[in-house]
Amino acid sequence: MYNRFSDLELMQLLKEGDQKAFSEIYHRYWKKLLLMAWNLSNHSDHAKDIVHEVFMSLWERRNTIEIQNPAAYLATSVKFSLFKYFQKEYRRAELARENCVFDEATYDEQALDAVFLQEYIDGIVEEMPEKCRLVFKYSRDLGLKNMEIAQKVHISEKGVEANLTRALRILRRQLKDYGLTLLVLLSQCISWFK
Repeated sequence: MYNRFSDLELMQLLKEGDQKAFSEIYHRYWKKLLLMAWNLSNHSDHAKDIVHEVFMSLWERRNTIEIQNPAAYLATSVKFSLFKYFQKEYRRAELARENCVFDEATYDEQALDAVFLQEYIDGIVEEMPEKCRLVFKYSRDLGLKNMEIAQKVHISEKGVEANLTRALRILRRQLKDYGLTLLVLLSQCISWFK
């Protein structure tokens, strides 16, 4: 039945909190948005995360936004999210370059490795979807228990566990994908100062 509704009708139902209308919007546009995000980023995991975040934002903001053209709105949201992603990547690269410059001639290789690894992990965490990032930071940085996190983020304890699992999966994947690149970068930085 929902596939017969126009975009404007679906947006009105979405505004009223109709989850089936949201599902219909999702099914109409997710493939196009994923293709757009992938073409612009050339990275399938980042593209999937960005499209996921765009739809999560649409659901969370359904009561506060007026959308006349969902296709244009969603496409613009994906482009803006990619722009923010590229800004974070640029900042992360700048931090890596800054950390390769030392005033002292002596350094501790293990401390240098730890600094780079922490900066890299922080960058990965910043790219995570919002709830996933918050849950991870509350758990790992502040050491809160799942029940405390659930109260702060307004989700169930199962939701906390799911977000922690997702965050750790993202970290493992990113560290595995970029592990070799990171080691090469570290060895180059270290060799500059020998």
